[in-house]
Amino acid sequence: MYIDPFGVETWMNEWETKCEWNLAETCVESLTIEELLQLAGKNSADLSELLAMKMTYGAIEGSDRLRNAIAALYKGQSPENVIVTHGTIGANMLVHKALVEHGDRVVAVVPTYQQHYSIPASIGADGHQLRLREENGFLPDLDELRALVTPETNLIAINNPNNPTGALMDRAMLEEIAAIASEAGAWILCDEVYRGTDQEGDGMTASIADIYEKGISTAGMSKAYSLAGLRLGWIAGPREVIEAVAIHRDYDTISVGMIDDHFAALALENREQVLARSQRITRGNLAILEAWVEQEPRISWVKPRSGTTALLKYDLPMSSREFCVALLKETGVMFTPGSALGMEGYVRIGYANAPEVLKQGLGLVSDFLAAQG
Repeated sequence: MYIDPFGVETWMNEWETKCEWNLAETCVESLTIEELLQLAGKNSADLSELLAMKMTYGAIEGSDRLRNAIAALYKGQSPENVIVTHGTIGANMLVHKALVEHGDRVVAVVPTYQQHYSIPASIGADGHQLRLREENGFLPDLDELRALVTPETNLIAINNPNNPTGALMDRAMLEEIAAIASEAGAWILCDEVYRGTDQEGDGMTASIADIYEKGISTAGMSKAYSLAGLRLGWIAGPREVIEAVAIHRDYDTISVGMIDDHFAALALENREQVLARSQRITRGNLAILEAWVEQEPRISWVKPRSGTTALLKYDLPMSSREFCVALLKETGVMFTPGSALGMEGYVRIGYANAPEVLKQGLGLVSDFLAAQG
């Protein structure tokens, strides 16, 4: 089976260990286990409860404790509508593998996480892309979506909040997309890995699983919950999808680690504290980034409404890869080139790291831009 190289991951693998200021990182500043315990009102003594844990495969679909905690993130999902996966990346892969067959019509918004169009293409699907445009605030044009979604459409793949743009579809827009999908009888897969990081309110975007009877939500512990090292995600959706996914999952996951399951459940049971920390970081850092963009004549953007990333348009006579490589070699600052996301002329910044890292990195980028003449 041929699949296109994963542009973003290839870039990260090539440069992530060679940078000093990683402004390509998309996870909210990672928690230590000690910090997680503190947020949960515990301390290192509570680690003793792990000592009696026998290292079996554990509960195959995820522990009851964890699936209950995940279900509580939604308005209308029960633990039976949830299955635990190896990260959100595993969740997305499993949905595409379980629902998409050769020749199926699949519509995906772009830019997005590359899984959502490259995996269907590798299966032999009839893929169609809905390009998000800056003039629309990087939100989908629903008339264009209606034109792409025919009675033969099997799956619509969206990403909310969007990576890399930080655009946010509100409930009304999601309901319109659901109506378009319903008319075709299509599934909607919504990658919601950044859910919880909205810049306003409680930070929680409406979920497609709660809006549409054929809506499937994927998410995980990496981005909003600052626990990428657990490698734990999930799928929430109709029971028939969970059952179809479980068949594929038996071939490549079996179960997640019991220790990962334990700490994910602990974090989600204390999600208000974890997300409050994440929102302090993302909201404070976005204000820093906004002030920087406003004083940089060669940089423009559409300000994100959620997530941890933004697309920056730059005014320099070089490709995005040339820009990013030169920036990294001269300053140690790492961005992601737009070319890795199908968005030449832009770079992606991750702004959810420690505030001092962001400030220092942006200062160095300013020096780099000023030196370009």
